[in-house]
Amino acid sequence: MKELILGGARSGKSRLAEQRARNSGMQLLYIATAQAGDDEMATRIQHHRERRGAEWRLVEEPFALAEVLHARATSRTCILVDCLTLWLSNCLFSDKNNYWELQRQQLLETLPQLPGHLILVSNEVGMGVVPMGEISRRFVDESGWLHQRLAKLCDRVTLTVAGLPHTLKGEPV
Repeated sequence: MKELILGGARSGKSRLAEQRARNSGMQLLYIATAQAGDDEMATRIQHHRERRGAEWRLVEEPFALAEVLHARATSRTCILVDCLTLWLSNCLFSDKNNYWELQRQQLLETLPQLPGHLILVSNEVGMGVVPMGEISRRFVDESGWLHQRLAKLCDRVTLTVAGLPHTLKGEPV
C-alpha cells in the first residue's frame, strides 16, 4: 500500500499519517527530511518527536530519500516520510547540478518496487496565488508536478483540510 497525504500548514496531515501508520499493525519507521537550521525548526522537530512516541524508529535523511526507502522497506514495515516539500527544498537548493531532478527520478523509479506500507506526507502549496519570485514559483511548480506523479503511483491519496481527511483516490479509511 502506498499513500500520499497532502495538506496545508497545520492541516493535520502529519497526525493523520501517524494514525494510519499505527493502525497498520506493522513495524513503524519514520523518515524525517527536516533539518534544524534554526531554533524555530528545532522546536518543530522536537514537537514531532514527542508526539510520535517510542514505538517509532527514526531515520533522518534530508536528501537521499529513494536510497533510504530502498534500504529500509520490508513487507513488515510501515514507513512514514514527512515531509516531501522539505525534501524537495533540500534537493532543489542543493549546490549540486541537477540534484533535484536526479533525486526525484530515483524516488519515482523506486516507489513501485517497495514492499510494505508507505505513507508520504507533503504540503499542498499550489492552491493560492502564483508567487512573485522566480525561486518561489519554481518550488510551487516542482511540488505540484511531483504530487501529480506520486498520485498516479499511490493507491490512496488524501487531502487534509482543518484536520479532516478528504479521500481523492482509493478507498476511504
